[in-house]
Amino acid sequence: MIKGKKEPVTGLVIHCALLTALLLGFIGNARAADGALSLQDLINEVENNHEVLSSEARALASTYRVPQAGSLPDPMFMFGYQNEGWKQYTYGKAQGAQWMYSASQMFPFPGKRALKGEMASKDAESLGALHNAAKLRIIARVKELYYDLFFTYKNIDLIKDRTILFSRVEDAALARYSTGMAPQQEVIMAQTEKYMLLEKEEMLKQKVQSLEAMLNATVGRDVNAPLGRPAEVLAAPYARSMDELIHLAYLNSPEIRSREKMAASAEVKVKMAQKEYYPDFTVAASLFKRKGEFEDMWSLTTTINIPLYYRTKQRQAVHEAEASLSEARHELEGARSMLSSSIRDNFSMFKTTERLMDLYKSGLIPKAYQDFELALSGYVTGKVEAITTISRLKTILDLEISYWNQFAEREKAIARLEALTGITDSTSGDNKNEKK
Repeated sequence: MIKGKKEPVTGLVIHCALLTALLLGFIGNARAADGALSLQDLINEVENNHEVLSSEARALASTYRVPQAGSLPDPMFMFGYQNEGWKQYTYGKAQGAQWMYSASQMFPFPGKRALKGEMASKDAESLGALHNAAKLRIIARVKELYYDLFFTYKNIDLIKDRTILFSRVEDAALARYSTGMAPQQEVIMAQTEKYMLLEKEEMLKQKVQSLEAMLNATVGRDVNAPLGRPAEVLAAPYARSMDELIHLAYLNSPEIRSREKMAASAEVKVKMAQKEYYPDFTVAASLFKRKGEFEDMWSLTTTINIPLYYRTKQRQAVHEAEASLSEARHELEGARSMLSSSIRDNFSMFKTTERLMDLYKSGLIPKAYQDFELALSGYVTGKVEAITTISRLKTILDLEISYWNQFAEREKAIARLEALTGITDSTSGDNKNEKK
């Protein structure tokens, strides 16, 4: 009779507690949504990151080297005076006395200027791709910090919600203690667990400040700038396969593109080194200014360099360029291999988190709630020990935290995949609710 009377009351208490916790969580989320931190707003500020600005300036500087590389060398101008004898100034008096003026211009062998310009252009394109890679890397870092911050706030919410349930266990322990059905130790045990949650909450608040400082630094803000709470996000579907991601990475990855441009530049350097076997030409025009009865003279000359020491100079330069080309090609293949490995690793992580989220959402968390309800009912009637009830409640908290941890890891894995493949086709879930 006693058992039959107490069970409905216990069930009502539990459902009221859960309803209160959910309502408090909903109110907290509603308040946070007013000044919610948007992921897209942070991504838009990545342009202010100093690493991104530095790589952009480096890439811009390389574009100015392209026209320089294809230009002719500066022309040379010479002027001087020639005198006959040491005793007097013989200009106009002696035939050999004259003022001399000369202008010369060096012309590289045909094709060399074009190759130099092409080398500079490939190098500029490589640095431009590296700038894009740096930007994608910083965006991925922003997303990772954003979801870490989101997960930390979720932890705080869960702790606040479960503190209410621990208070219910405390109330039940106090009721049993007041009637002599339980020792004071059970009350203290329930209170201790509640205070330990409050301790954990304070530690999480400190972590929020640390993550906000890192986010501000990453997007180029002042480290003390206010950020607010991340908006509620939805686990958007991600349907791309691993093979498709690897194929897209080979096509779009800035890292791969940069390595390809470096290899192309190395190929041009080989051609340029081979061109150095051919001489360059220097054309000079001279004027000899004389005075009096002596007529002015002029001359036109051409000078060429002779690659006489080609065995130790030009030939070795070709070997050097060919070795550099081999290095660039191996680095390209190594980058492709590392890229494939990173994609496989992050894709495996992504799939694992999805399976674990489904396991928590559909199996473990609902069963843990049922287990807790039964344990609390049994504790009120004296059939279950307090430590068992508290253990069941801690299990719920651990499972819910694990669920949101997997959610955050899933989004971070997607962010890394986007950075590796150079594509962004998943949408941000700002202002949407993720429900278990």
